[in-house]
Amino acid sequence: MTLVEWSERVFEELRLSGSEPLQKADVDRILDLARDAAHSVARPAAPLTTYLLGVAVGRGADPEEAAAALSRLALAHAEDDKTD
Repeated sequence: MTLVEWSERVFEELRLSGSEPLQKADVDRILDLARDAAHSVARPAAPLTTYLLGVAVGRGADPEEAAAALSRLALAHAEDDKTD
């Protein structure tokens, strides 16, 4: 099962009908953000950060812009840690 197929099952389970299904680019964006949070902040930051991305998108934020902003934040955190 691909992650796109999994997301389709999750959409069904959560009764998110009427919502656009996730495309591969969406899945990649979420996984990239999770990677940046896990590697730059801490492993537990990955699910928390992607959850908060979902909250923001659910409240109207642009998914690409919000994910990019959060990735920048995580990567900046890692850079800050290097200089401390």
